[in-house]
Amino acid sequence: MSEEKKHYMTLEGKQKLENELEYLKTEKRKEVVERIKVARSFGDLSENSEYDAAKDEQAFVEARIVQLEKMVRDAVIIEENKASGDSVSIGKSVKFLELPDGDEETYMIVGSAEADPFEGKISNDSPMAKSLLGKKVGDQVTVQTPGGEISVRILEVK
Repeated sequence: MSEEKKHYMTLEGKQKLENELEYLKTEKRKEVVERIKVARSFGDLSENSEYDAAKDEQAFVEARIVQLEKMVRDAVIIEENKASGDSVSIGKSVKFLELPDGDEETYMIVGSAEADPFEGKISNDSPMAKSLLGKKVGDQVTVQTPGGEISVRILEVK
């Protein structure tokens, strides 16, 4: 049997997952069951698109509940700003300069469960984070991305 995958996340990220899980279990499940009851009342289930849609939604909700329960169970909390040392690690923000064009970007490295590049959070499994982990301020790093190779210089780690 394979080792369970750990899900790295901040306390805030774990709370969001727990809130979503609670909503799905207490409210969304009931809504879907009610939709199924209503769809059944329409009669013949073999050609009942409302019933099929409600059953599909039920399957999605149940799968998401299982996924969230596993993520919460296997959560490893990252304590922001308490990660050790001055090197890039999960839970820290890293500011870097793209070379040679000079664009500055800042990202916090988090677990995949709460990654959201639009909020400045990248997954520790992403090519960028994997290349930056363990590096220090001043290091120049080459990153293999799906769009090609880029080079960055680390300006700040906090």
